[in-house]
Amino acid sequence: MLTSSDKNNELFLGIDGGGSKCKAIIMNKDNEILGTGISGPGNPLHGFEQATNSITESAKLALTDAGLAHIELNELIAGVGLAGVNLPVLFEQMNAWSHPFKTMHLATDLLIACLGAHNGGDGAVIISGTGSCGFVCVNEEHTIVGAHGFPHGDKGSGAWFGLQGVKQVLLSFDGVVEPSLMTDVLLKKLNCKDDTDLVEAVASQKATFYAQQANLVFDAAEVGDKVALAIVAEGAEYINSIGRTLAAKKPPRISMLGGLTPRLKSWLANDIKTNLTEPLYSPEVGAVLFARQQKAKESVQKPA
Repeated sequence: MLTSSDKNNELFLGIDGGGSKCKAIIMNKDNEILGTGISGPGNPLHGFEQATNSITESAKLALTDAGLAHIELNELIAGVGLAGVNLPVLFEQMNAWSHPFKTMHLATDLLIACLGAHNGGDGAVIISGTGSCGFVCVNEEHTIVGAHGFPHGDKGSGAWFGLQGVKQVLLSFDGVVEPSLMTDVLLKKLNCKDDTDLVEAVASQKATFYAQQANLVFDAAEVGDKVALAIVAEGAEYINSIGRTLAAKKPPRISMLGGLTPRLKSWLANDIKTNLTEPLYSPEVGAVLFARQQKAKESVQKPA
């Protein structure tokens, strides 16, 4: 248990805010993680108030977890990485927020993921979770590949794989494609009897719902289901193309992140797989690294 004497130590807050949850860590000046907290969605695209509430709540939970409930939010130097702020209007809105922290340094979730994966250095990340994209930082030049959102983008993501599985199952009911092992599994999972039930179950569903169906596609592919194999091959090839686009920028390291990584990685081309390195730290740590970098730049810029 830490005491009030820790008020003399500089404390950093790292935030990774996405569409489903907001994760926070508290780190001290020695880069030790003291506590963690998780709250609701942190993507301002789905609501500014929701995002700011989640950021604040996760920070408070992290302080409590660290035994630092006596520390006020205005004593924290915050690095905040959020999905959605790659859109300038949302970046400006979040940056104008009257936040409760000592200072706040705002970045995209892609940048903090990259900084965390490569311990603050240059590198690239391939992300395949609910969505998909690539990001590379070399000599302070940033490039995003994809990140266009579901369903018009995010190919090779959990949401994309799940949607393709549903589409193929519906086509199989019409006799347009051959029957698939996915059919019975999907119907049972969603408590459906036929294609009409299935259409009703999936109508107007969002990316997170479809991402929850992705595993059944991989399960079927791994036992040789031809329909599922075709889906996995198409999605994996898109992720291969992201990897090759990133590699052309000559990053010193490339890592793969996201919840779908364990299922998808083995299906990638050998030239991509052999080039991947394990991420060194989490995106939340990357958010702290970003805040430290920005604080250092501000110190240099201040007149003596």
